[in-house]
Formats: sequence, C-alpha cells, structure tokens
Amino acid sequence: MITLREHAPARSVPLDAAAGRALVASGVLDNATPDPDRPGNWLLRAGSRVGAVRIPVPGLHSPGVRTRDAVTLRIVPKTPVRRLFFLLGFSLDPARAWRQERDGLVDVGAYEDVVPALAYAVERQIDRALRQGVLQGYQPVEESALVLRGRIRETEQIRRHFGRTPPIEIAYDAYTPDIPENRILRAACEALLRLPDVPHDVRRRLGHQRVRLADATPIVHGRALPGWTPSRLNARYQPALRLSEAVLRGTSPEHRAGELPLDGLLFDMNALFEDFVTGALREAVRENGLIGRLQDSHHFDTAGQVRMRPDLVVHQSDGRTPVAVIDAKYKTEKAGSYPSADLYQMLAYCTVLGLGEGHLVYAAGQHGGQFHEVRGSRRPGNGGGVRLYQHVVDLDRDPSDLLDTFRDLAAHLAADHNQR
Repeated sequence: MITLREHAPARSVPLDAAAGRALVASGVLDNATPDPDRPGNWLLRAGSRVGAVRIPVPGLHSPGVRTRDAVTLRIVPKTPVRRLFFLLGFSLDPARAWRQERDGLVDVGAYEDVVPALAYAVERQIDRALRQGVLQGYQPVEESALVLRGRIRETEQIRRHFGRTPPIEIAYDAYTPDIPENRILRAACEALLRLPDVPHDVRRRLGHQRVRLADATPIVHGRALPGWTPSRLNARYQPALRLSEAVLRGTSPEHRAGELPLDGLLFDMNALFEDFVTGALREAVRENGLIGRLQDSHHFDTAGQVRMRPDLVVHQSDGRTPVAVIDAKYKTEKAGSYPSADLYQMLAYCTVLGLGEGHLVYAAGQHGGQFHEVRGSRRPGNGGGVRLYQHVVDLDRDPSDLLDTFRDLAAHLAADHNQR
C-alpha cells in the first residue's frame, strides 16, 4: 500500500524495480523515477487524479527474486472528501443542486477517504432506489419457442427451419427487470466490489444489492453502457443512476494504460472542478436572462483548421450573440502569479469571439479579483481595451458561499451586458 497526496512534492518510497516499472506503465502518476540518492527507492509524485487503484506487478523470473503481485496506490485529495463529493453531486445534476444548495447531495457517511465514501454513497443511493421494488419495463425479446407468442420472425423461420414448425422463431415485448437502469446499478455494485479499501460492512451491503439486481444482465467490460431516458417511471432511480455512471464511465474503475489492466477508481480533479464551475455558472447566468453553452466550438483561423473549445461561452437571450467567455483552471498560482499561458489562451478566445472581457476561474490563490487590460486592444467606440479577469474559488468555503461567488459573477456579466 502506497499513499500519496494530490499534487504534493515527490515522495521517496522503498520499491523493487518490477513494481516501479509497473507504476510507470500504469500512467496513473505524474512522475515515477528511481531515487538517485537512495538505492532501492523510487520518487513518486501524484497529479490531479485522486482515489485508489490496484496495479498488477509482473513477476520476475530471476532465481531467488520475489516481487509483489500488485501495488495498491491511494491518492488523497487536497480538498476534504465531503467537499469533493459536493462538487461531484453538483456536476452530476447541476440544475437540482443549484436549486437545493445542499452539502449532502452525495451522502458519504462518516468516511474520509475517496473509495470508502464513494462505495457507501453508491450503496445508499441504490438502496433508496430499490425500496419500492426493482423497476421493470418492456424489453424486445427474440427467441426460438415451442408455442407462438407475439409475432413470427418469418425471415429467421425460413432461414433456420426451412418454414417447418415447431420450433417457432418469435419476437415479443417482455415485462422484465432486465432493463438498462438495473444493468447499470448492478454493474456499479460489481465494479465497487472489486476495488481496494471498500469497508467490510459496505462490501456486504453491496453484495446484497447485487443479489437484488440478479435478474439484470451483466454489462460486458469494455462495452458502452446501455442508454436510459429520464422519465416519471424511473425518477426514484435517477440519483443512483447518475452516481453509478460516474463510477462506470469517465471515472471507470477499470483503467487501461497500454496492455496493463488496472482495478481501481480515480477521479480527475481537473475535470471535476471544470464541471462544477461551468455547471454552476450556467445556472447562475440563466437566472439573469443569459444562456451559457458548455464547450462551445469555434475556430481560431479563417480556414477552420484550428479548433477552440472554451469551457463556457455566455450568450444573450437570443442564444447567438456572445457576451463573455469563461475558462476553469484547477491550478494554484506559482511565484506570486498564475501562468501567463492562461492569459494568452483567454485573449485568443476573446479575439475570436469579438469580446471585450474574458474570465479565468482558479481553484486557489491569493490574487483573485484582479484584471489585466491588454495593451493595443483599444478600439474606437468600445470603451476600453480587452480585460482579462482572474477569479479564485475557495473550495474550503461552505457550499452556499461557493455558489454566491458564481451569482456575483453572473450578476456582473448581466449588468455589463445591459450597459452596452
């Protein structure tokens, strides 16, 4: 078991060569190299991904040399786990989270580590979803049978049986628990049961939920998740489904780097922070009569060869005229300032979109609330040059305070738009 902290300085860890090479091959860490000052140790540094993962170590075939079968790597987030899961809950359902403003959108119990907290949260959500029984629905079935049910598949009947009966090739709609919603919940249970660090009592309850979902077909690893459509019928399932998909999709417990299979779950804090910021701002500008579009695609050049995708572009109520552009950066300032490359990128966005201001939102730092007016960007009648604002969102603040930050920014954008 190796425990590292997100974005912390490199740590020297006793590790044999095979285990070190396995860590390098996994691609999980930002850096993994032999320690030049301590033979037998490796310098390990984590990046923005947090969680736990079990990395297999190929055994050495040299006589008398033994290696571990696997290395379990835990990466602890800088942000408290409860706040991390507030961000997660918000990114899964921004509209609902914005309305309720609760710091309990994802219940993590008393757990302070990512994997135990997630396993607990998923099990509790699935239990709530199944309290009124396992959801059933109609699914198309095609099979060979001795009795007629539904309609005859004439083409298959002729191809397989030359028109003779029985058996009969039939197709019908069956009312069954084997529906996409139950398959996703079952797959989440099975994925979490394979993870390291899942507490015994949570593991036992996950096993119980898997039994309740036994009639759902297992999802084959590596295949796309089945689609489902939110409706009145599956409303009680929706929180559990969104959280389960967070486990199975972008933050899949099965990562692959090359040919090395990994069991574990890693959240990318970069993506999580970006989803939170853009989701919250989209809801905030909507309250002010503006429209926010995520990952709005544009081209940098007239030939349309260089694509640009800002995190959020705010438009007027007509949905066509841009008002401001916003980019979220999960990074801290270094040497008293943020990277200049962020400002250059934002200036490019403003230039292409014809905007007078752009906004960078950072996760931490001491120099938020300032702006830079770009030299040479003044144009007749525009009232000044292009301004690039830098904002800081302190993730240690209460959720209501965090959301107030976005309300203030949205109000600024709306007021600036009304003055034009």
